[in-house]
Formats: sequence, C-alpha cells, structure tokens
Amino acid sequence: MYQRILVANRGEIALRIFRACREMGIESVAIYSEADRGAHYLTLADEAICVGPAKASDSYLKIASVISAAEVGNVQAIHPGYGFLAENAHFNEICRSCKIDFIGPSPEAMAQLGDKNTARSLARKAGVPVVPGSAGVIETEEEALRFAHEVGFPVLIKATAGGGGRGMRVAGNDLSLKSALQQARNEAEAAFGNGAVYLEKYIEHPRHVEVQVLADQHGAAVHLWERDCSTQRRHQKLIEESPSTSISEETRQQMCESARNLILTAGYHNAATVEFIVDGDGNFYFIEVNARIQVEHPVTELITGIDLIKAQIRIASGEPLWITQDQVPRNGHAIECRINAEDPARNFQPSPGRIEQLIAPGGFGVRFDSHAHAGYVVPPHYDSMIGKLLVHRATREEAIATMLRCLAELKIEGIKTTTPLHREILSHTAFVEGRIDTTFVERTFMGQ
Repeated sequence: MYQRILVANRGEIALRIFRACREMGIESVAIYSEADRGAHYLTLADEAICVGPAKASDSYLKIASVISAAEVGNVQAIHPGYGFLAENAHFNEICRSCKIDFIGPSPEAMAQLGDKNTARSLARKAGVPVVPGSAGVIETEEEALRFAHEVGFPVLIKATAGGGGRGMRVAGNDLSLKSALQQARNEAEAAFGNGAVYLEKYIEHPRHVEVQVLADQHGAAVHLWERDCSTQRRHQKLIEESPSTSISEETRQQMCESARNLILTAGYHNAATVEFIVDGDGNFYFIEVNARIQVEHPVTELITGIDLIKAQIRIASGEPLWITQDQVPRNGHAIECRINAEDPARNFQPSPGRIEQLIAPGGFGVRFDSHAHAGYVVPPHYDSMIGKLLVHRATREEAIATMLRCLAELKIEGIKTTTPLHREILSHTAFVEGRIDTTFVERTFMGQ
C-alpha cells in the first residue's frame, strides 16, 4: 500500500480524497494554484505545493508542474479526481514513465474508452446495444447528410473526445445539420484540442442512466448498480439518484451486466462509469464510458456502503476485489443535488465571490460534501460547483421529503446558488412521480 499520494485536483474532490487517505493511514500531498492559495481545505492534506497561477492551463492542467510536485512530494501515486487531467491518457503515460502509479485505468484502456467512437466499437464487441450511429468520424457535410437521410432526422452530433455536453448539437434538417456540424467541431476543438465528431440517431426525451463498475488488475469486475442522471440542463447534471425509477428490474439487471461485460472486454481496471440512454419503450443504449471517478459517486456509496475512493486506491496498489457480484448491497434510495455558484434566474450566470454565511443541513441520512465555508471566496477560474448535498432514506418518497427539508435549511449568503431551482424541481409533480427525462428541466423551468 502507498505511503504518500498526490491529489492532482482541487476543491470538493480533493478534500474527499484527503479524507480517504487519512483514514487509510496514507499521507496526502495537495497541489494548488495561486487562486486557491490559503484555502482551508488544503490544511487537511499533509503537504501542499503551489503549481502555478490561477489559470488552469498554467497550473492544474500543466503536466510538468504536476509531475514536479509529485517528485518534490516524494509520492508513490497520483489520484486525479475528476476533470482537469483525470482522463488524459498522455498524463497517465507520463506518470507511469516516472514510476508513479496513476490511480485509474491503464493509458491504453483510457485511450480506447476515451474516444467515443472506439468505445462504441468495443460495446458492440461486448454485445452491448448502441444507438445507431455513423461508422466512424464524419469528415464532410456530404457524409453527415447521407447518414441523416438513412436513419432519419433528428440526429445528434457528438465530439469523439471529452464530455460535459461540449461538442454536442442536435440537428432537425439539412440546413441545421450543416451549421451545427461546424459549431460542434469548433467547440470540441476549443474544449479538447480534438475537433473530430460522429453522428448518432437522436433519441427524443430519453432518460440518462449510468452504471458504476469496479474492476481489479486480476480480471475481476463488479457493478455497483445504477444512477439516474436525467435531471439535467444542457447536458449538465443537476440531480442524480439511485435506484432509477425509469427501468424495470429486468432491464436493471441487463444494463448492469452489460456495463460489467464492456469493462471486462476493454481490459479495464479501477473505477468506471458506463453511461446509457433509455428510450420511452425501456430500451437502453450505450453512449460512453467515463474512465474516472464521477462527481455523483457518493450516490452509489450511500446505497452500497462501499467507499469508492478507497476502492480506487486499493485497486491501483494491486489488491484484488474483496467483494463478489452477489455480495454487492443495494439499500434504500439516495439523491444528490449539485450546489453550484450560479444564478438560475439569470441563465445560470456564474456567481463567484465571498461566501458571507454557510449553514449546512444535517440530520439522519444527510451528507454534505463541500470545501466551502463562511469566508471562502469562490474563484471565477474553475467549475462553479461548491458542494454536493445528499440524502439516503428507505424510500424515494422519504428521500425527496428529506432533501426538501435540507434545501430549506441550507443557507449560503453572499453569492447566488442553484438551491432555489433544486427546491422547485423536487417539489414538481412530474419529478415526484418519476416522469422526467433529460429535457424535463428545460421544458418545465426554462421555457424551452
């Protein structure tokens, strides 16, 4: 087992990893940018090293600086968290070439699954259903139009790299396809340095359901059930829950086993999330693999009792899985609300600045994962999420009631947050009855 781990991230996920390391008797080394200098959460690491100025490309994304910090910190492994360098296969390779373990999959598996087009091919090989799509990267307008006419509009343009909704566009006719194709390429190039795109048949009003998988380096893998992430805005998740209300028990078993088979086919080890969409008839289709820990991983932790960060560390150090599939629990219902420093009333405009007051809710079955506190200054340079509010109760009805109580208790003053929107969503009849899809928020609350 490792003695020291460098956490190549910031904020909530960095704090989450520091805590897991402390409980495992492992020392943690934090990195920080000038914008995060003096942040309280850094004091919970055993050492903190500055890696550059506020701009992410000059600090958290600067591979040479991160590796230098790892060498100065004398660590045996790097945990990348999510975002930043977490799915960068080149960084993964450099870590290993420097004799530093990367707490995640191999660079080869990451590269395979990080490219959505290659991942689709692997899914077909594993017998996992995929949305009808182009055979490869779309190079010309003519190719795009030919595919769209074959499968029928609407179609979805998707970047082969990255995620988070960037490089994605829906086209409903020839004219919109031509303009959307270039927009998607430009956005993907700017976000990921890779403008390649492919096309899929667009499934209207789908549910977004994902499966958490753990795989060790000895050929064993287990799924840890599913999370429903359908409550989102412009492909950005707002609320996640487990179990999903949109699938039958038979579909759940098939989907979870499909996810496990895909990870085994890819020769993947460590934590992965296999994402699917579900149509109105209950058919599910593979869309992508996230080769890292997810923001919403605590939802799975609550229903299974399995600490996923500790599991990642154990697997990376070479330990075999300690649990078989029939031993994975599934208890109760968990819901997570992402608390972002954004103003929903002003088109989700970022709201950086000083938090004057922060009072977190508590009580039975409540968890608040956050690095923020009264006096903390939310910097404008990074993702706007400042915390994750989670509840775990015996039933979905109880979980919704507890979450509404917690959202009423949560006080964050000095900045705007998404808390009021969460209260509206969880109070809405359609959400309470489970009648939601990925367009629910935009249709119901955004007037789109």
